[in-house]
Amino acid sequence: MIQDLEQKQEAELSAGPKLALPSYLAWLDSDHFAEGTASVMNRPLVSRPSRWLPFAFLHLGAMAAFFVGVSPVALIVAVALYWLRMFAITAFYHRYFSHRTFKTSRPAQFVFALMGMMSVQRGPLWWAAHHRSHHRLSDKPGDTHSPVVDGLLWSHIAWITADGNMPTRYDNVKDLTCFPELVLLNRFDWAVPFILGWTLYLSGCALDIYCPQLGTNGNQMLVWGFFVSTCVLFHCTAAINSMAHIVGSRRYPTDDDSRNNFLLALVTLGEGWHNNHHFCMTSVRQGFYWWEIDICFYILKIMSWMGLIWDLRPVQPHAYDPKRHIQR
Repeated sequence: MIQDLEQKQEAELSAGPKLALPSYLAWLDSDHFAEGTASVMNRPLVSRPSRWLPFAFLHLGAMAAFFVGVSPVALIVAVALYWLRMFAITAFYHRYFSHRTFKTSRPAQFVFALMGMMSVQRGPLWWAAHHRSHHRLSDKPGDTHSPVVDGLLWSHIAWITADGNMPTRYDNVKDLTCFPELVLLNRFDWAVPFILGWTLYLSGCALDIYCPQLGTNGNQMLVWGFFVSTCVLFHCTAAINSMAHIVGSRRYPTDDDSRNNFLLALVTLGEGWHNNHHFCMTSVRQGFYWWEIDICFYILKIMSWMGLIWDLRPVQPHAYDPKRHIQR
């Protein structure tokens, strides 16, 4: 009976369409764990040193900027990829996949899932599943990444290095597992960043040959467009998990330590209005007032006028009731 229960738990935790792979390719699959998904999830949540290696590689790649030089083209590509991928994370990984604050077509959700995967922040279902868990236990024991409970370093980066946080908790995103293409992307989350890196390198090589006046090359495009841009993108995104629960102001008496932070809102296209978000997480808008800059929302509004998305969920009226605000 116990064995049957364990098998049932395993099936629930790894639910979702599966693509059969030859055994020698299984190691490429982010859903593949030799001892089983449930067993890995039940491991103690402690940082494993070997899981820091990808972060070390990413930061060493960024430090190569001191050796490969820089060009206007490489800088423009780095900045453009930062903002493009930040929008994909904030608008789709967060506001769409995690909270379903608007609706869109199946092709559009696939395209923006691909864009989000370029950020090297795992797959959309893994991201959304962990974020939903965070909201259920925000700043309480069991929160995936709380600086209040587990410290700043854990909430910012170390939580991703724990074995127990590696599998995708498909039971948290059952509304998304009905799309086999999303599950497939989620399982092979490494592929899109790999393709992006090679595309940048090869385009830089092509520019070096055919447009030498631009002064760039493959190494520059790879280092600045991928490594530097991705490092900055990761730390700005992760700062919402860490700093947005420590530094800033609180308008609403939520049962956690979420805070509004203007600077974080600027570098994350609006995610810094974190106390607002935790008070009304169903709203597509996180900057509730006109002076709270929320660039992500402005872009989503334009997309709705174009018919690319629809049914944007508004801020609930009670959020504007002064009686709901913390009295200062």
